[in-house]
Amino acid sequence: MPAVPPIRRIAHLDMDAFFASVELLSHPDLKGMPVVVGGRRAAGTAEAGGYARLRSYAGRGVVTTATYEARALGVHSGLGLMKAAALAPEAILLPANFDAYGKCSRLFKAAVARIAPVFEDRGIDEIYIDLTEVPGETRELAQRLKDAVRRATGLTCSVGVTPNKLLSKIASELDKPDGLTVLAMEDVPARIWPLPAGAVNGIGPKASARLASLGIRTIGELAAADPLLLLRQFGKCYGAWLHEAAQGLDDSPVVTHRECKSVSCETTFERDLHPRTDRAALSRILVDLCERVARDLARKGCKGRTLGIKLRFDDFRTLTRDVTLDAATADPAVILGAARTCLRRVTFDRRIRLLGVRAGSLARPGEEDAGPCASAQAVEAPSLFDRSLFG
Repeated sequence: MPAVPPIRRIAHLDMDAFFASVELLSHPDLKGMPVVVGGRRAAGTAEAGGYARLRSYAGRGVVTTATYEARALGVHSGLGLMKAAALAPEAILLPANFDAYGKCSRLFKAAVARIAPVFEDRGIDEIYIDLTEVPGETRELAQRLKDAVRRATGLTCSVGVTPNKLLSKIASELDKPDGLTVLAMEDVPARIWPLPAGAVNGIGPKASARLASLGIRTIGELAAADPLLLLRQFGKCYGAWLHEAAQGLDDSPVVTHRECKSVSCETTFERDLHPRTDRAALSRILVDLCERVARDLARKGCKGRTLGIKLRFDDFRTLTRDVTLDAATADPAVILGAARTCLRRVTFDRRIRLLGVRAGSLARPGEEDAGPCASAQAVEAPSLFDRSLFG
């Protein structure tokens, strides 16, 4: 008789207000205060204590993250900083420091790997962990993970452990911050069904609004809905998934390796930049973007063969230009040269709102010959946005 497979124990570990928490490591005097992180520099005016207040911000940046004290005032990730200033004018505004966030991310994932090596990287601040074969009682094991993360980073995280990824994602949000929630399938009616339908990862604002128009607002109401209604309203695939998700069913595996297809970095400016009068600033930004792409490629152990730029103008028109090299590269100077080549294929007749750099067609060392990729002449000019680019 075949052995019965063990019940899966899948954890979702989510760092608490990650970017803001990393900033508080460097600014412990701000603990307990509403703090907003946004942009690569704080555009507010420094006041007492050397910190900018959100009320003095002027620009169109967005909130990267906020402490729980700021969230209690209505500030959340993705909110425009000007709107955030209306909600929390006295909040402290700090610039984002992505190098520090990346370092903490690597530290917490390494700490987890020493206890449970099978995990799926879902971004800079969250992972799924397969605990099925890891010895130990579930709650004690989850606490070990939390303790290891705190020792490695000085930060707290919230962990949800259930039989699958879908439920664990929800569970990790139930007791934030510094939460630990363990649920079995029999807990779904009491703990999951009362939650809004949008608490399910994969049910976005549009789907939530459409469900609400059908009188379905909670996960429990979705679970009780006629499956045929869901199929008619949402189509065969998504409708069937909605029905299963509401029951707490999910058999998706923990994916330990995900092939990276591209690496990109982009930035939206605090004000629209003119391709001629602001070309020095644009040059510095482009250099920084190319260097960031090169660092990301090196960290992933990849090289890119198709390199390109992304531009968004002040009328929100967006365009991309790409160039394919003879051989893949992770050299920032070569990426810079390729970006200049792409820029020469653009007609600049408006101010620029956003600039980005992308590397695609990735290859790992040994998969492609490391031949010459671009001439030195492509990166000699002192100003990347000089007049020759604009006729």
